[in-house]
Amino acid sequence: MSAALRIVKDADVAPSPAVDSDSLRPQSFDDYIGQPELIETLRMSVRAAQRTGSQLDHALFTGSPGLGKTSVAQVVANELGAKLKITSAPAITHKGELATLLLSLGQGDVLFIDEIHRLDVKLQEVMYVAMEDGAIDMAMGNTVCRIPLPKFTLLGATTHKGMLSAPLLARFGIVAQLKFYAAEDLAMIVTRSAGKLGIALDDSGALEIARRSRGTPRLANRLLRRVRDFVLGTETDGALIVNGRIGEHLAAVALDKLGVDRCGLDETDRAYLAAVSKRPVGLEALATTLSEQRCTIEDVVEPYLMQIGFVSRTPRGRIATDAGKQHLTGASS
Repeated sequence: MSAALRIVKDADVAPSPAVDSDSLRPQSFDDYIGQPELIETLRMSVRAAQRTGSQLDHALFTGSPGLGKTSVAQVVANELGAKLKITSAPAITHKGELATLLLSLGQGDVLFIDEIHRLDVKLQEVMYVAMEDGAIDMAMGNTVCRIPLPKFTLLGATTHKGMLSAPLLARFGIVAQLKFYAAEDLAMIVTRSAGKLGIALDDSGALEIARRSRGTPRLANRLLRRVRDFVLGTETDGALIVNGRIGEHLAAVALDKLGVDRCGLDETDRAYLAAVSKRPVGLEALATTLSEQRCTIEDVVEPYLMQIGFVSRTPRGRIATDAGKQHLTGASS
């Protein structure tokens, strides 16, 4: 075994088998890192609901995948002292399933529906009636009976707010967009996760992982695990270990080997940039070129590339900016 692996293993880099992804989630407003405007809005709304004895307004969280919409829902439920029920819209295929879900709720429960834009239009109608009237209409033979529901709060998550029907969207009292995270906030998240996972990581290593995480906590935690795997699974030069901890240099070496460059771009991102580097390209053509679904390109690949100014949309299609072309040239050299 190399000196590096002995040092790192002595520092308890290997995580406890009991630690899973859910255990890395924040549990309270005070524990939540980033999204300060959203957290302050929710903190005030929860406090107001508790002081007046009312139910928290229904809330819709929008934004790219991995920004923490599920974590926000868990924190809100914890702060309310309420039971949280989690599901996703694709799992609700007909009215009977939605009715069963709504009727299973207890007084004051919080219902979280991920990808809520994928609810069928007719189910969206059922949902907004339940949100506003606190009831659901069910056919009983030749008659329709209105069944009252307990008071509940719906928390919806979506990457496509425009796909929700106008009546459903209007029933949400709180509509907030989660933004990409600053590297400094991600570094704090990585440091906290490293502690829970038993990974010996210094501040410079955390910041290097954060810089390559596309502004996304989910990816930051994933890259943290991959860096750990690289250190434990390769014969790493012991000189890269600083005081028994993973630092900036070792994190950079690991992520370079994993194909994640200094801006957090991976092979798919670079293939996207190459495809749009010479002329505008339409979404369908990009999907074919990259062998990816349209929704993956729109929801996962493009938002960050546009956020950092590497790609722009034109009437003729997507095209790389000068900054994007320069990065692509540097990455291939």
